[in-house]
Amino acid sequence: MTKRINILGNGNHAGLYQRGSPGTLLICNMPPMEIPPEEVFATCMVDYKMMKALQEGKFALDQYDWILGTRPRHWMEMQGSFYLKYSHKVRGFYPHVPAYAGNATNFNCGHFAVHYACNKMNADEVHIYGFDSIFEMDITSWTDTILESDRSTENTVRLANNWRPIWTEMFKEFPNITFFLYHTHNNIKIPIESDNVQIVVTTSKESKTNIK
Repeated sequence: MTKRINILGNGNHAGLYQRGSPGTLLICNMPPMEIPPEEVFATCMVDYKMMKALQEGKFALDQYDWILGTRPRHWMEMQGSFYLKYSHKVRGFYPHVPAYAGNATNFNCGHFAVHYACNKMNADEVHIYGFDSIFEMDITSWTDTILESDRSTENTVRLANNWRPIWTEMFKEFPNITFFLYHTHNNIKIPIESDNVQIVVTTSKESKTNIK
């Protein structure tokens, strides 16, 4: 049986994901829509600012299990009381950062979730929703509605240039996994150098989450 993992990102087109889709669901940080915990395997987090916001009570993710990257793991080591409070929510730590990413700062939450699905969950197919920066010069995220981020033109271009090449290399790293990228057009902004990537174009009128 084909093992399908769905990855729900936080870009404007996250609404292309349909609840009830077959497979196992990973989300990134706070999901852009209400999803019951029984439908979610775990939420993935890679940033200090997410840990800090959780600790300060700016929002809660207690309803989901967590998979944490390098920096959240470090945060837990520094904040023992926080770790004791939430250790039961931690499904696992995944500190791996592939060499082609350069460093943990470049390896964003979407990269992290997809790599985890491939390397730890042994996916046969990874279906990717709401990763708008692959198709548009748009790095806005639903998380921006909760935590302030620099979305200036200069920073948008810088981050897109850091993030996009990682996808090309990741798809090449896992040649036996098929990646399905969902968007409303097929004008992808990254080079595809492997034959295991498919673009699924949909014209759903309910595709956008309308992040402001």
